[in-house]
Amino acid sequence: MSKISLDRILQSQGFGSRKYCRALIEDGGVAIGGEILTSYKTLVETDGLVLTVFDEEWTYREHVYIALYKPAGYECSRKPSHHPGVLTLLPEQFTWREVQPVGRLDHDTTGMLLMSDDGAFIHAQSSPKRHVPKVYQATTAEPVTQELVDQLLAGVQLHDEPAPLAAVTCIKRGEHQLEIVLEQGKYHQVKRMLAAAGNHCTALHRSQIGALTLESLMIKEGEWCYLEPPLLALLVPAS
Repeated sequence: MSKISLDRILQSQGFGSRKYCRALIEDGGVAIGGEILTSYKTLVETDGLVLTVFDEEWTYREHVYIALYKPAGYECSRKPSHHPGVLTLLPEQFTWREVQPVGRLDHDTTGMLLMSDDGAFIHAQSSPKRHVPKVYQATTAEPVTQELVDQLLAGVQLHDEPAPLAAVTCIKRGEHQLEIVLEQGKYHQVKRMLAAAGNHCTALHRSQIGALTLESLMIKEGEWCYLEPPLLALLVPAS
């Protein structure tokens, strides 16, 4: 891997503009291996690089892949309009490096949200051609009946959709609880499917994407974690 000037490295990691990063380095705010570097022109090998900035360690990452346990009341947008954006739950550096959600969860929906600054990854994960299953727990206004489950499995017609949409699996978990697995990822899909089947969704939670479960990440509501290669591999649909 080629060496990169220290100011470019800091900028790529989301520490601010090139001008700010140069000033930060010249003021002695950056160290590598315990050595303070004050020349922004210093060329540094990025492979395995760990920076200390403001006495906090940061591992260099060409791209970041994140799982966030989204709470209710946050919008999945870089420019939220009615509620705080999910980026406010992450370090400021991620905003600078233009991390964005992979798909969206409604502001009142909780659960796993993937985020990244890797455009190819975002596109691949968002593509309906990948058939990545997503597991949701839905709370319904009316009791869950076998007829409702059968309708969701057979497919319901939504407005502006050319063909009915069906759940991959649908299991009754309680009198007002459903576990539903989808692959399409259409706008408000779970809520719209329940409405089309004659019920109403009062709460929604996404617990799993592919083989990656929120429980296995061991993060609490509002917390996030990096997805390293072994966890990213769980997002690949089974062949």
